[in-house]
Amino acid sequence: MVSHADQGAVEWVESGGGPLIAIPEVVLPFWAGADGDETSSDYDRACEVEGYIGLVPVGDTRALVLGDEPASTAFLPEYGTFVRWSAADSEAALLDRVPEALSAAEWEPEVQWDVPGDVVLFDAAWPGHESARTDHVRVALEPGRYAVRAAYVEPGPEVWMGLVQVRRTGG
Repeated sequence: MVSHADQGAVEWVESGGGPLIAIPEVVLPFWAGADGDETSSDYDRACEVEGYIGLVPVGDTRALVLGDEPASTAFLPEYGTFVRWSAADSEAALLDRVPEALSAAEWEPEVQWDVPGDVVLFDAAWPGHESARTDHVRVALEPGRYAVRAAYVEPGPEVWMGLVQVRRTGG
């Protein structure tokens, strides 16, 4: 298990102000980001997601949009959870509270996400084929169905975070 006390042990992804998106690697070339016609782009579709999470079609599958606010986000595989940094004095202060936050979370309704394999988390404004040129993180997921749920938690004084948990439910 990664020691969260080691500064920089976790990779964080930031956006330029809009939502982050986790797109299956196999359909990255189909995501145009903010590029598109004058009336609607893939980025516009991601921005239309209300609440903490939502799914949007990409190619022959769907991508997970992390909505609400453009918080720095990391994936902690030991918890199967995207952690969204809303407030904390340090990375360690935030990450040390994750177990407590997971226990205290009041989860929003789940969405079902069929995933063909690994996903890439990055700023939804970028085209998928350019995701490696910006903040991004690759998240290893086995192909299958996942239940995704989200919560906003304040587990301690001046420590606030969003949680997006991805749990495998079937093949």
